[in-house]
Amino acid sequence: MDTAGKILKAARAAFGRGGLEALSMRAIAKQAGITAMAIYRHYDSKQALIDALVLDGLDEWSRRVSAIPPAKPLEWLRSIGEAHLEFALRKPRRYEAAFLVHSSKARRYPDDFNAGRSPAGTLQLDLIAELMRQGVLKAGSPMEIMIANVALSQGLITLYRAGRIAGGEAEFRALYLRATARGMASFLVEKTQ
Repeated sequence: MDTAGKILKAARAAFGRGGLEALSMRAIAKQAGITAMAIYRHYDSKQALIDALVLDGLDEWSRRVSAIPPAKPLEWLRSIGEAHLEFALRKPRRYEAAFLVHSSKARRYPDDFNAGRSPAGTLQLDLIAELMRQGVLKAGSPMEIMIANVALSQGLITLYRAGRIAGGEAEFRALYLRATARGMASFLVEKTQ
């Protein structure tokens, strides 16, 4: 592993232990086996290292989404939503880095998504557009549907992480699945009999 990789690995471990507050350049350098000043040869500031953690978290998210087996579009979208929940519950600090830490490298709606800079977002937009073409989803903006789904998912996860939703993980998981299914159902075309 090269020096930049060692620094990022040490930063990921520190962030995993205590979030942004745990990102001490001296402690990261010590764990990476270098001097604190040597970090700046690879990351020109602490924010640059935070940006690298954000990109690392987003890469992890993209890997998780790309590992989901292809399915029918609506089922595939549900699987992405479930993967989002699993990411948040199983890798909470990586999730935090990907979605909750301020960074100029974070994906921004709608430009980064329209430009295809988010593999996971591009897939979701394509699936939503396909469901519209099939007449399953109401006509409209795929981007706005994706934003609504992500906002609901991330909002629920943020409330749970903050201790604002009563019950344990099993209860939260059930609530999340019900709420996100209802959210998506609000975009479905009503079938008349």
